[in-house]
Amino acid sequence: MEVGFLGLGIMGKAMAANLLRHGFRVTVWNRTLAKCQELVALGAAVGETPAAVVAKCRYTIAMLSDPSAALSVVFDKDGVLEQIGDGKGYVDMSTVDAATSCKISEAIKQKGGAFVEAPVSGSKKPAEDGQLVILAAGDKALYDDMVPAFDVLGKKSFFLGEIGNGAKMKLVVNMVMGSMMNALSEGLSLADNSGLSPQTLLDVLDLGAIANPMFKLKGPSMLQGSYNPAFPLKHQQKDMRLALALGDENAVSMPVAAASNEAFKKARSLGLGDLDFSAVYEVLKGASGSGQA
Repeated sequence: MEVGFLGLGIMGKAMAANLLRHGFRVTVWNRTLAKCQELVALGAAVGETPAAVVAKCRYTIAMLSDPSAALSVVFDKDGVLEQIGDGKGYVDMSTVDAATSCKISEAIKQKGGAFVEAPVSGSKKPAEDGQLVILAAGDKALYDDMVPAFDVLGKKSFFLGEIGNGAKMKLVVNMVMGSMMNALSEGLSLADNSGLSPQTLLDVLDLGAIANPMFKLKGPSMLQGSYNPAFPLKHQQKDMRLALALGDENAVSMPVAAASNEAFKKARSLGLGDLDFSAVYEVLKGASGSGQA
């Protein structure tokens, strides 16, 4: 199976590499073309533009940083729309809002192409291990065609119906994740400032009903002040913002998410945006230490 792959950031590079290792023929593109070379060493071909990749491949996957990047790759000069058409499918696995997915979908369909949104739950390690959870919606026939690729990229794929549902589900998932990270950070800070061992808190949490892989993976690194970016904090804050906007659209009160978003924004203002999203701990640690509310 031949696929195109647009976007070789932390997630995209790992995902494209997985496809190559499983025998897929992959043509890659990245805005900074030098980032393609590691994939070339694994057997990838390189397209000079998104349009060139779509022209070559029946199916093209995109994994981009935010809504503006997702729209740019489709609508700008040498973009996807210049070559998409009958018999071609476009799968956007970026985390965007439903309105962005709908705009891309309409444009692709007007050109005769098929579109699936398929954001993923999971960060760098699950991407490397093919253990993502894929939240797809849109053209069911294209989804069925892409199942072999999804089976390589993820441990489970959900088809959620009409366009926008995948984007909404991903935002809800990341909103919960961001709120949980803030709760863990506050707990570690409270334990430390109460004369308790934060590591012992992690041990206790891991044995109880709220044990979860994120606390187990992130907690020890947070205590060491190590924030190698598996999922950059600036992207987590973007997802919190988009989730809160979804709440506004549906008149859903989200005070916990709103407070968590403020902590992520504070972390970005302190220059922590490119670190892992668990670096929000530094903000909450600092607030406790300075006596702030």
